[in-house]
Amino acid sequence: MEFVRSIWENDSDYMMLIEDLIENEELLKLDDITHHHYTTRLIHSIFVSYVSYRIAKRFKLNVRAVARAGLLHDFFHEGREEIVAMDKGSHNFVHPHIAVKNAETITELTELEKDIILKHMFLTTTGVGLPSYKESMIVTCVDKYCAINEVSTPIRMKVKEKVTEWSLRLRVVHA
Repeated sequence: MEFVRSIWENDSDYMMLIEDLIENEELLKLDDITHHHYTTRLIHSIFVSYVSYRIAKRFKLNVRAVARAGLLHDFFHEGREEIVAMDKGSHNFVHPHIAVKNAETITELTELEKDIILKHMFLTTTGVGLPSYKESMIVTCVDKYCAINEVSTPIRMKVKEKVTEWSLRLRVVHA
């Protein structure tokens, strides 16, 4: 499932906020990693970033921090098995720490951006604490929304396809 590029690419205000990040080679490698079974980690991150940005803009919050940290929230190249092998905790606990470390190699992070990245999994893990900012809560909720959407959309499409197929068979039988 591809998040429609024209939506975010044609938003010049958004692009100005992330232009230095979206050209980074290490970040672009996330497009080679399958994420939530049906998308890539880069597309997921852009989806989270852009939807969060639009919400933050509507509520007059820090759109720069939301757009940038939303894009960087899953900036890690390791798979689940590699993270488990690190023996530092669950995937949901460890990957935000890796993402912050990786993000700091390509840009300076504010405390707000660090909070957004580190706490974006707080609903699914313990030990990270509550988000300290409204912006962190937005990215957390949007991340969950995007993940559910990414996983469920292909499943819903398959179910709809099957239902259509079955209904066509029923029409033929009852004709």
